[in-house]
Amino acid sequence: MKILRTIASLIVISSIALFPGCSARNGNAEAVSGEATSAVAAEESGNAIGRYLEGRDTFELTSDDLDNGVWPDIISYTHIGENRSPQLSWQPVDGANVYVIYMVDSNTNGFLHWKSNNVTETVLPQGWASAVDYTGPHIGHGYTHTFDIYVMALKTPEDRLKGAVNAVNKELGSFIEEIDTDADGNKGNILAYGRISGTFTDARFRGERTVDENKPYYM
Repeated sequence: MKILRTIASLIVISSIALFPGCSARNGNAEAVSGEATSAVAAEESGNAIGRYLEGRDTFELTSDDLDNGVWPDIISYTHIGENRSPQLSWQPVDGANVYVIYMVDSNTNGFLHWKSNNVTETVLPQGWASAVDYTGPHIGHGYTHTFDIYVMALKTPEDRLKGAVNAVNKELGSFIEEIDTDADGNKGNILAYGRISGTFTDARFRGERTVDENKPYYM
């Protein structure tokens, strides 16, 4: 009898443990759960770049591609995208000689999607960045992530802008500190910065979109 009771208890416990997982994979429940998880992750991890720029002067950064806070498919590195860097524009900053650009997935530990150094233009058309400097959003593990673009105005150019595109960069904070430090070790090379933020959702988790399962989803 004792053995039978033990077996029965194990079956009940297993059923309870399995039930939430099954319900989380049904329709809208999956999307809601994923978005909530992404939001919590972003809040807990903080922004990999933004927290190192707090207190600095800012300028307005805009993008014609951002629609109600959502990035379009065309900028993504997926089978429904064209891997084109977003259009950007901002007003020149007094005293700035060049600008640098970083685009980061803020729901990850410093996953970098765009890095451009020594930019002199202040209006960049869609697709301006090269494939070496830019790899668009591709959320292989699903759901919705937030992608932040930072443009920093510098007094003096950087010889080399650190960071690996299409990879996790756990030392993004130290990269920003280096950008802010001139050759003589003085702080304040970053005069001001602009930030623009938008979300992108893995197409396989959009209820209204039919995805061709025979085409690869780039990771």
